[in-house]
Amino acid sequence: MTKPNLDFERGVSAPVAGIDEVGRGPWAGPVVAAAVILDPTTIPDGLNDSKKLTARRREALFAALQGRASIGVGRAEVEEIDDLKILAASMLAMQRALAELPLVPAHALVDGNRAPDLPCPVTTVVKGDARSLSIAAASIIAKVTRDCWMADLAGQHPGYGWERNAGYGTAEHRAGLDLLGLTPHHRLSFRPIAEIAARR
Repeated sequence: MTKPNLDFERGVSAPVAGIDEVGRGPWAGPVVAAAVILDPTTIPDGLNDSKKLTARRREALFAALQGRASIGVGRAEVEEIDDLKILAASMLAMQRALAELPLVPAHALVDGNRAPDLPCPVTTVVKGDARSLSIAAASIIAKVTRDCWMADLAGQHPGYGWERNAGYGTAEHRAGLDLLGLTPHHRLSFRPIAEIAARR
């Protein structure tokens, strides 16, 4: 099985930023993107698509990337998701992530088949988090960051299980909605949430 490598990074001008987002599907919370420029001399071992890693391994790699890579994180809030719809909000989060880098990269590798408008050339890479080390690193940063934010929100709004489900539409989350109703962090543009709002 092919693992993420530096083939894409070697094919374009340096420095290269990998960009990925997390949180398109949840019913609650922001969509979060990360942009990462790796130092090819200090790449942590084991970088991979965040979905293929355990939570403990993701957190270890998240920590290992600090100080060994240039990292930018961006988010689009629930209000922006409802106003722009999720795809455009994801693109906005990616733009914000790249803007948080300490330098503008010469090239960006973006996971998926849609490219945000960025101040540098962009290459989209389908399943890029499993193919490019830079995108894999971005997927880890975005996932761990969003999970932490959702755990913080769970403390403010207990009963939905966000510390476990990160806002996705699990049975626990649905039970919380039935019992407690909506919060300001629920995405009204998503059909299950819109249906609950209409009933209330």
